[in-house]
Order: sequence, then structure tokens, then C-alpha cells
Amino acid sequence: MVSVIASNVRKGNVIEKEGKLYVVVTAENIHPGKGTPVTQLEMRRISDGVKISDRYRTTDTLEKAFIDYQTYNYLYQDGEHYVFMQPETFDQVHVDSSVVGDMAPYLLENMEVRLASHNGAPISLEIPQRATFEVVETEPVVKGQTASGSFKPAVLSNGVRTMVPTHITPGTRVVVMTEDGSYVERAKD
Repeated sequence: MVSVIASNVRKGNVIEKEGKLYVVVTAENIHPGKGTPVTQLEMRRISDGVKISDRYRTTDTLEKAFIDYQTYNYLYQDGEHYVFMQPETFDQVHVDSSVVGDMAPYLLENMEVRLASHNGAPISLEIPQRATFEVVETEPVVKGQTASGSFKPAVLSNGVRTMVPTHITPGTRVVVMTEDGSYVERAKD
């Protein structure tokens, strides 16, 4: 176990609390105008998937569990499980959909991911911050809308809805942030 300051806890970290392991779903540092800065953590208990929300002073120490991180390539989805392969040994790992969570739509075939495991069991997944998808459907430009700063809704090839600039048309490949699906730029390929 390693002690870490609450303000240094990030999404994907695994915390041990009262003998149970929790994976951090969101970590937000809040600095109110008056009073002590706090860190708001939303965590999912690994054993049963129950979500809890806790608030710590930014100087509080938490126990970070020892986790084995390895690089895997995403292969395919098999029912409720996602199959990943270790590139050096070709070992395949089946990861439950509760571990993948809201990152599932952003998984692309052969995408390189970091899989965290504790005592051999997969507990969390880190995917690249950006991914490229094709715009499948978007609304036509409304006449009189200025080109700069205007956005319109679009549906990506992974089914996620996002807002894109007005010059983006169906068939255009765009780069989005995997954390929230927000548009970054037009793909350069």
C-alpha cells in the first residue's frame, strides 16, 4: 500500500478503504472562496459495483492499492465481456462490462489500452485520451449562422452524440475526447 494525498488522486486510481478496493470514477478538486479546499471522489467498489461519493480535505492521506498495469490491445466484445490481448504473450483477458463502463463506445479494434489488475483480476481500464470516428449524421447548416464558434449536433460512427462545428459534414472523420465525447479537431488522415 502507498499513501497518497487526496488532491493527487486521479480517475482510474484504486483506493483501499476499510479493507475494500474502490476504483475512482471521478476526482474533482474544489477550492471554495472561503474555507478549506476539498477533493470530491466518486468511487465504484470493485467487489460488487456499488458507487459511493466521498469528500476529503486535499491534505488527507488515502491508501492507494498496489496494482499491476499492463498494456493490452482491444480485440472484440463477447456478450457482457470485452476481450483484450497482451501483445507480447498473446494471452487473452475477458473483462466484464462493469469494468469497461462508459468507455465502451470509444473502444476501437486494436486500440492500445492499459489494464489494471489486482491479484490477477481486471479492475480498471485506461484508454487513450483521443479517438478518431466518422460523422454519420448531422444537421444541415442554418442560414445566417456564423462559421466561427457555432456548433451543431452530430452522431458519430460509435453511436455517441456530440457537438461539431458547422463546416463538418457526414463522412468527415473527427477526433474526440474519450472522457466526454467532445469535439477536438478534424482528423488529419
